[in-house]
Amino acid sequence: MNAKLDASREERTAHDAPLFASLPGDIDISFEFFPPKTEKMNEQLWQAIETLGPLAPRFVSVTYGAGGSTRERTHGTVARIARETPFAAAAHLTCVEATREEIDEVAEEYWNAGVRHIVALRGDPAQAGQPYATHPGGYENAEALVRGLLARHPFEISVAAYPECHPDSSDAASDIDNLKRKIDAGATRAITQFFFEPDTFFRFRDEAARAGINAEIVPGIMPVMNYASVTRMAGQCGTDVPAWMETLFEGLDDHPAARRLVSATLAAELCRRLYAGGVRQFHFYTLNRAELAYAICHMLGVRPTKETPR
Repeated sequence: MNAKLDASREERTAHDAPLFASLPGDIDISFEFFPPKTEKMNEQLWQAIETLGPLAPRFVSVTYGAGGSTRERTHGTVARIARETPFAAAAHLTCVEATREEIDEVAEEYWNAGVRHIVALRGDPAQAGQPYATHPGGYENAEALVRGLLARHPFEISVAAYPECHPDSSDAASDIDNLKRKIDAGATRAITQFFFEPDTFFRFRDEAARAGINAEIVPGIMPVMNYASVTRMAGQCGTDVPAWMETLFEGLDDHPAARRLVSATLAAELCRRLYAGGVRQFHFYTLNRAELAYAICHMLGVRPTKETPR
């Protein structure tokens, strides 16, 4: 009953809040990128970093492929961000298909490159559709990875959270317990999987608080650049796609400019309602494109700064 009352109160607050024009920009933002495969994709990535950089993100993160498949590209991208930009670079690191020694070696390379922030993840199975299995001699899960990283260096560590429950969890309670173990192991914050309804986040935040999780929980925001791709990703990670979204994007496949306008408006409204419910940190899954994240931040009151200190 209390959860329902909390969600209802948050919803009323969100609906009664002013429109975007009055938002003061008092938020922290961060952006996620993936390592480029080609020179053209590399140019696109650095154009996105150049565009989003003046918004002064508190960090930018770079993903890590299953089984370490992007290890060198991830390391090169993160190291370049740390070397050539004023932004704090966060490197994703997973437990998949690697021994503890191999993962420790990667972590040491990051530390030597000046990277002080790790996004520590269990990771998905190397082969899609197969159950997850701990690699022989590897870290068994993200909690163990967090402890192993902190045993080597005082990294800042972010971990993942799942407002709609990780597909491998037996139920929501066990999923919350897993998150608490990661935080208790020393993680600084949790960044959520993407979601599309503000109440999904509010309910999860309340459940985490009741479980004694005091670390910040940052909502992960995924602007819909391609509806079919997003629904496919949502199916893989257990994220609910509301029926109204299909109607909203119907007929826009041949109108990419209109689709981007709809996508930016939808994501900005989600962020506005989260803001009205007290959220002041947002993490944007950019897919290496800047326009939508930039537009959303603008509507949230974030403006370019002349200087972006490290």
